[in-house]
Parts: sequence; C-alpha cells; structure tokens
Amino acid sequence: MKNGVLANYRKYLPLTDKTPLITLGEGNTPLVRSSRLEQELNVGELYFKLEGCNPPGSFKDRGMVMAVAAALEVDYKAVACASTGNTSASATAYAAAAGIESIIIIPKGKIALGKLAQAIVYGAKIIMVDGNFDDAFRLVRELTQKRPVALVNSVNPNRIEGQKTAAFEICDVLGAAPDRLFLPVGNAGNITAYWKGFKEYFDAGIITSKPKMMGFQAAGAAPIVLGHPVDKPETIATAIRIGNPASWQQAEAARDESGGLIDMVSDDEILAAYHLMAEKGGIFGEPASAAPLAGLLK
Repeated sequence: MKNGVLANYRKYLPLTDKTPLITLGEGNTPLVRSSRLEQELNVGELYFKLEGCNPPGSFKDRGMVMAVAAALEVDYKAVACASTGNTSASATAYAAAAGIESIIIIPKGKIALGKLAQAIVYGAKIIMVDGNFDDAFRLVRELTQKRPVALVNSVNPNRIEGQKTAAFEICDVLGAAPDRLFLPVGNAGNITAYWKGFKEYFDAGIITSKPKMMGFQAAGAAPIVLGHPVDKPETIATAIRIGNPASWQQAEAARDESGGLIDMVSDDEILAAYHLMAEKGGIFGEPASAAPLAGLLK
C-alpha cells in the first residue's frame, strides 16, 4: 500500500499536526531507463519519470494533495481552478475524496476531453468560458478572492511544495541528482517545483550537485522564450497551451540559477518525439510530455 507524498516526505513539507494526511496513492512513480533510446540518440543514461502513473493521471496530483490537505486544515468547503485538463482532473479527484466541492473553469474547446470526462464523473461544477486558459485563470482568481473557495492552481504555494517531491524521488532512486532535467513548460509550476526540490535536497546534504533545468515550451505558446505574453496561444500540446504563465519569474530563476535553458519546439517536433518515445521507448504520454524529448532531440 502506498502512503502518498504527504506521509513519505512530511519532513520537507509545510504540514502541521492538524493537516490531514489524505492520499489517493500518489507519488513513487516509476523512473524508467530507456537503453534503446540511449543508443538511438547517442546519449548517456536516459530516464523517464512516468508521472502518468499517479492516480488521476499526472504530476499535478503531487501538488494537489498538498493543496487540498491545506484547504481542509483551515476548513474550506470547496476548491477551484482554471484548467486545460490535468489540473481539473486532479483537483476534482482529491476534492471528491475529501468530501468537498470542486469548481473548474475551462476554456471552451481548449481542454483535453479525457480529462474533462474525469472532472464530470468526479462531480465537479464546471464553468466554460469563451477564451483561453489565461482568461479562465483570471476568472477563477476573481471567484476565489470574493468567495470562501480555495484556489488550487499552481500560484498556490502548496502546489509547488507537493510537486517538488518528484525531485526527491528521482534523487532517492538514482542516489544523486541527474546532470540535466528536461521538462515541458506551460504554467511553469513544475520547473519551479523541481528546482525547489533539488535545492532543498542539496542544502540538506542529500545530494552533492544540482541539475541543469532544461525547459521547453511549444512554439505557438512560448511567452518565456519570446519575452512577452502570447494573447492567443496555439499548440497540439494542450497541457502547455498557456500564454502568460503564473510562475514565469520562478521558471526564469530556475533556468538561470541552474545554468539551464528554456527553449521552444514546434508541434511537428513534439509529434515526432511523441512517436519516437512510444515506438522506440515503449513509453506513452500526452503530447506535452513529449516536448522535453523534442528538446533533447533539438
């Protein structure tokens, strides 16, 4: 039985004696080495962190369990988020398990249908808006500022706290930090969280080096690379179709402090990597998850 990230890493999380240690069994996801892709790409050891093995199906579950637990601690009866897919599935799952309401605001026609189906089945209250993720996010911020509802997008610091546990797991399995970590960048919470986790393990003396953070945006939704918000972001990789990331500055800090980079890849490059990852690595993921491999190929 999996204890979940709150129990496994409570020493490194902002928990109190009153924080409920809820879990759906998130965390402890496989770190899979792909020898065939190493040969194909002529690189050293290449690992994939299979975050799709989390309960509702994404890395968001790590941060969401922390955010929902913190909301329960102060007696919130509802949580809300804007989403293009993964966040809504995660928020509604943990809210259902905790016995509180969930409200999701989604951009019309710009959400992964499988993830929307999850939110519907979990019993979420769904609000659809004409516009993109950034429009939905503005509305959910207004809602949570005016009503006793917890905002659980990645601007909630508890989300970052929970998500940093993926960095801990990588180091625990490898016995050290990797040389480089390749990540997709959408709202930029994940690159922020991973870097925070590596820094904390380094400061604790558990690892002796930190990786270079290598982030990749889709070319049609690359505000950090371009240096300005993108009003109408477009990409096949719906999970990173975001024109004004909430954690923009933190992502740039992770890039700069680690000596890494944030670059962009085209949809064609994402799709090529998507097929390569499956056909030569036996690893299936959504298009956004192929963006880092597209970056490595680039």
